[in-house]
Amino acid sequence: MPGKRIRAFDKAPGPMSVESMVQGMIDALTDALGDAAKHDRGNSAAGTRVRKAMQSCKGCAQDVRKQVQSDKNTR
Repeated sequence: MPGKRIRAFDKAPGPMSVESMVQGMIDALTDALGDAAKHDRGNSAAGTRVRKAMQSCKGCAQDVRKQVQSDKNTR
């Protein structure tokens, strides 16, 4: 879905659970499947949306890694 942000990037007050961060990534990737199919059929605008979703997931994955590392260091 164009313009949809991954929930893990919505900097809500308080810490997010790792589970909710990963679920946000799953939801965003699931939403990107439709655009991926359109890209495969030759729609270049859909390809742009897929790249944007992948970049957001990359950032979210880094946030998950940081949170897990932080949790490990504090336990």
